[in-house]
Amino acid sequence: MSVGEEVQNEQASSQQSLGTAAARNLATTTKSAPQMQEITSRWLLRMLPWVQVQGGTYRVNRRLSYSVGDGRVTFVQTGDRVTVIPAELGELPALRDFGDEEVLAELARRCEQREIAAGQVIAASGESADRVFLLAHGKVEKVGTGPYGDEAVLGVHADGAYFGDHSLIEGDAVWEYTARAVTACTVLTLRRADVLNLAERADSLRAHLAGLLNIPHQRTNKYGEAEIDLSAGHVGEAVVPHTFVDYESAPREYELSVAQTVLKVHSRVADLYNQPMNQTEQQLRLTVEALRERQEHELINNREFGLLNNCDYDQRLQPHDGVPSPDDMDELLSRRRGSKLFLAHPRAIAAFGRECSRRGLVPESVEVGGHHVPAWRGVPIFPSNKIPVTDARTTSIICMRTGEAEQGVIGLQQTGIPDEIEPSLSVRFMGIDEQAIISYLVTAYYSAAVLVPDALGVLENVEVSRWR
Repeated sequence: MSVGEEVQNEQASSQQSLGTAAARNLATTTKSAPQMQEITSRWLLRMLPWVQVQGGTYRVNRRLSYSVGDGRVTFVQTGDRVTVIPAELGELPALRDFGDEEVLAELARRCEQREIAAGQVIAASGESADRVFLLAHGKVEKVGTGPYGDEAVLGVHADGAYFGDHSLIEGDAVWEYTARAVTACTVLTLRRADVLNLAERADSLRAHLAGLLNIPHQRTNKYGEAEIDLSAGHVGEAVVPHTFVDYESAPREYELSVAQTVLKVHSRVADLYNQPMNQTEQQLRLTVEALRERQEHELINNREFGLLNNCDYDQRLQPHDGVPSPDDMDELLSRRRGSKLFLAHPRAIAAFGRECSRRGLVPESVEVGGHHVPAWRGVPIFPSNKIPVTDARTTSIICMRTGEAEQGVIGLQQTGIPDEIEPSLSVRFMGIDEQAIISYLVTAYYSAAVLVPDALGVLENVEVSRWR
């Protein structure tokens, strides 16, 4: 007899009761439901007011506005050389609606590339403005004089911005502020002299600029909407002005987007392995969770209706020092009335907390649905990992006003669809194939709409990995 057999015999002779390993063969295990790491709090879906959309389309009617093309300019980089895409010059107010591609290509070739060091003054206040600057990369701050004569930062330009565009059509234009590089910058410059020189040879450009100078001034309010003539404070029998409210002739329409998948369950699994948990129900539960996660991702990032891509350019801000500071959050709040919520990546919330701690501030918290959520100025800051963090460790913070009555941001859905199991989400039985596999079509319909531009604001290029 070997040594191992002797040890086993000794253990068997000393055992006085049934062992746990053998007892498990007769025991019923207690099981958890299938777990899923992808599930998040999905605060955006919970906080958006959802509007019923009949016919699958929601039309946003607005007052007529006169746009001047406050967009971003796109560039192409080849090695260390940067060029502007010719058609992107149409974002400049002076070249808006100008469609001669050959002339735009020539103007793009006349743009000169300059490298600006951090801290260098690009244009000084009061100096003559004779060129427009196209910011390909970097950050530039607008510096003016404060109410007490001290230096004040009026705003920040980032990649794709332009400044000095008024110099292309105003011969006596001057700089109303100082433009100073915050970081190393790459800019392209287009001189007024080059534009006028090309206009002497290109009839289309000459006619465009002449027409631009002769266009009568259209009265608008500070939001760019057609002015409504009113009279106030008059006495006697003054003539009351006549007016009407004009609407956009081609209002934007939001169509419901769709997220779908086909769930397959083998009939043998559905028949034999449904205790203690229904296999089909658990498969559907996890599939629905994944669809809802994708829905929130699309509401934030979709190019057609996502919040990050539908924010008006006038409502996009840049942090003054890279990190999300209380000053930046205040600026974001000041751009709209009745802000209901912030939405930020957890790392951005942590960066904001570090900046508050550095200043000796303690952000308050508010209770929302039984949860204590960090807040700033009473506005809750909800986490969402759907907001991307770039390779440069920068992200965005969203601030919004919500609700139809408040002319804010709303979610769009259509309830009452066939085989609906949740609002605007259905599960349809598709049959059993020859391999005995049961198929279900799982579908979610959704979209989002921004009713007026100032309902949504974004603080862009927020640094989340700077420790100081």
